[in-house]
Amino acid sequence: MHASPGDRLVTHGRTVGQTDHVVEIVEVLGPDGTPPFRVRSADGRETIMSPGPDSTVDHRKPTSSP
Repeated sequence: MHASPGDRLVTHGRTVGQTDHVVEIVEVLGPDGTPPFRVRSADGRETIMSPGPDSTVDHRKPTSSP
């Protein structure tokens, strides 16, 4: 699993009806973009995560300015 700051980390719900948990990666602490990651949730809280197999990285595409 490789990520960059600005990517989103999506942890999928494990049971029926449980929603996905999405956080923003603000810092990559491992070598070459690997975990652990410092992440920020929507409410502004930050923590360090080493995601498991139920997580995926949503790579953010750079936006072009007009």
